[in-house]
Amino acid sequence: MQAGRRAIIELRQVEKHYLMGSFLVKALDGITLTVYAGDYISILGPSGCGKSTLLNILGCLDQPTTGEYLLEGRDVARLPDDELSQVRGKRLGFIFQSYNLIQQLTVVENIEVPLYYQGVPEAESRRIATDLARQVGLGERLDHRPTELSGGQQQRVAIARALANDPAVILADEATGNLDSKSGGDILKIFDDLNAAGKTLIMITHDEKMAERTPRVIRLRDGQVVFDSGDAIVRPSAGAALSMKEG
Repeated sequence: MQAGRRAIIELRQVEKHYLMGSFLVKALDGITLTVYAGDYISILGPSGCGKSTLLNILGCLDQPTTGEYLLEGRDVARLPDDELSQVRGKRLGFIFQSYNLIQQLTVVENIEVPLYYQGVPEAESRRIATDLARQVGLGERLDHRPTELSGGQQQRVAIARALANDPAVILADEATGNLDSKSGGDILKIFDDLNAAGKTLIMITHDEKMAERTPRVIRLRDGQVVFDSGDAIVRPSAGAALSMKEG
């Protein structure tokens, strides 16, 4: 642990195995890493390296086969599904490439969804959702539905929704993958601003230029961490060189 920094996530020798017929696949093979409060991290690697599996573990969408996962000091690796769901709802925020908005709901109603599941009173929920919509530049589109928004605007709604429960960690999965370069840049600027305000962000990406924006870069290969700029370690196998306007 780095002196003076609070660990939010600790993975200790995490492995994830799958059986494909009679063949055992190690999607994650002994992952050990620590994420600190305020970290801004890109996780990079080729297709099949374990990025999506790692994101699912970090997001409590899946559980490791072996190893420990401490989230804010609590080992969540073996929690039953109902408790994992509570952890996801209260401590984690998700931003997906495909936005995952509910088409029948307005901007403000989509942002309110996590608050509804946490039992937040309606008036308070509406106030929080409205404030977040304004923060991401959608204050004039509260009553619009996703089909009335551009891709960049839809991703802004997804960001606001991810912030609704004041998560300890925001997880973004190829969050700019469906956007043009300008809209993608606008979304990354929002991420930069969130981190500058103290939020902890972890981005899964294949884009080297996107990763250049983050102070910490982690590279995966064959289910293992082969580079972590936070530790200033390059292992021999890595091969690694190293304002919110509406849009």
